[in-house]
Amino acid sequence: MPDLLANTAGGDYQILIRKGALAKTGEIASGVCTGRRACVVSDENVWPLYGNTVQTSLEVAGFTVSNALVPAGEASKSMDKLMYLYECFNQAGINRADLIVALGGGVIGDLAGFAAATWLRGVPLVQIPTTLLAQVDSSIGGKTAIDLPFGKNLAGAFYQPQAVIMDPSVLLSLSRGQMADGMAEVIKYGLIRDDNLFEQIESKAYDLEWVLERCVRTKITVVSRDERDTGERMLLNFGHTIGHAIEKVTAFSRYTHGEAVAIGMVAAARVGEFLGETAPGTSKRIIKVLESYQLPVATDLSLDDILPAIASDKKNVGSRLYFVLIKETGQAYLKPMKKSELTDVLREVWQDA
Repeated sequence: MPDLLANTAGGDYQILIRKGALAKTGEIASGVCTGRRACVVSDENVWPLYGNTVQTSLEVAGFTVSNALVPAGEASKSMDKLMYLYECFNQAGINRADLIVALGGGVIGDLAGFAAATWLRGVPLVQIPTTLLAQVDSSIGGKTAIDLPFGKNLAGAFYQPQAVIMDPSVLLSLSRGQMADGMAEVIKYGLIRDDNLFEQIESKAYDLEWVLERCVRTKITVVSRDERDTGERMLLNFGHTIGHAIEKVTAFSRYTHGEAVAIGMVAAARVGEFLGETAPGTSKRIIKVLESYQLPVATDLSLDDILPAIASDKKNVGSRLYFVLIKETGQAYLKPMKKSELTDVLREVWQDA
């Protein structure tokens, strides 16, 4: 598996995808910061599994290591836990030359990344994603954030890591549900940019490391062309406008991120089919694949439940919302729609069998 390189305006960074990569943490960290203090941010589920390997690797490389642990789950992407991390950084004496390591899934990557971006106006960050979802998506591209009471990821920063370390071996510790959660994002990549990937996932004839590399290459290509999410990068949000709204109105507790996005992708495909812009039958094909990975394809929430949350989506510009549609598998595009127009179409297709 070749090392990959992400190209960004702030500089290039290495993405290492390799079995046993966690033991390389200290070596990689030594090359991306001049300080010798590191704070590893993790959650209470991940740290007992991989914390010792990462800490030992850093200590062998000469780092003084502290850790900051938060409860697992979306609720930790909060202002309260952000303040807790600041307190930990302060106690550990973390300065601009030192290092923050995010060891965990998407929640940890977002929370620790935002803390690193804002502590002393920026401290070097290394991402070590431990879930499929984080490996294929959230650890790459520099989006960091916490949730606020009125929306998901509304307080955040674009802050690129100095390196991303992916060890496919850690995925063996995930439950079937956690793997399915990540597969929702893998399926998304196939739908928006990579028909070959979608077909492989559809037939279940794929190698997991090949899937990781394929998704990562797509992500870094898109991010390198639109780091600040003002154009092409919005395509990565296929299914997310509705998915985020579902997460918000259910208080981030009823559906996982991947489950909510799965429902959102089906709805988006139905919107496109209703408008005559998505190939007929696409939504049924998507439903079949999602169901094969035990992902939900509908919700009992009413459309009126989620419309206010859709209205607060970050892709809103004035009275319009940039909604991601697909022409067919592998071909996504942005469609500017008036909020009223989108609402009318959604009323026609919402959970339409």
